[in-house]
Amino acid sequence: MIIQKYKIVFAGSMGSGKTEAIKTLSEISILETEAFNTDQERHKKLNTTVGIDYGEITLEDGNKIGLYGTPGQDRFDFMWGVVCQGAIGTIILIDHSHPDSLHELKYYIDIFKSYGENIVIGITHVDENTETSTHQYRTWLTENNLNYPLFLVDARLKDHVLLLIETLITTLEIKYL
Repeated sequence: MIIQKYKIVFAGSMGSGKTEAIKTLSEISILETEAFNTDQERHKKLNTTVGIDYGEITLEDGNKIGLYGTPGQDRFDFMWGVVCQGAIGTIILIDHSHPDSLHELKYYIDIFKSYGENIVIGITHVDENTETSTHQYRTWLTENNLNYPLFLVDARLKDHVLLLIETLITTLEIKYL
């Protein structure tokens, strides 16, 4: 049985780096539920998450944080609410190289804010699409009166993923202290 005091969910579009972010931080071998990707039109990656990914890190005070990754395909949306139960927040990752990445951001925020308001956004794969401005995300958030922290990140870099985690925790502390 997995026991930890805190739980953080990684959600977002397929191929955005959820599994990679958990691998980057986890102190244990991660539990992956990967299967062959049959949705090659949506993303060319070989495998995709069909259940959950799980890893964990330990805070300086000894508390463990469970890192839960959700599947990015909406055909697995029945799992999202279950995974989010008891979470202190959600990190939404969006693949900037996706042709309709702004729509992806809108879609995942609309869904995951119903599970909890503590959300941090990471835009990934920015280097793969230099034609599309990254300002569109902040502009959309501002126009819709949403004040979620937003960062351009590489899910393979520990410092980038830690920034998302630390921001999520800090946002929660500010709200409740």
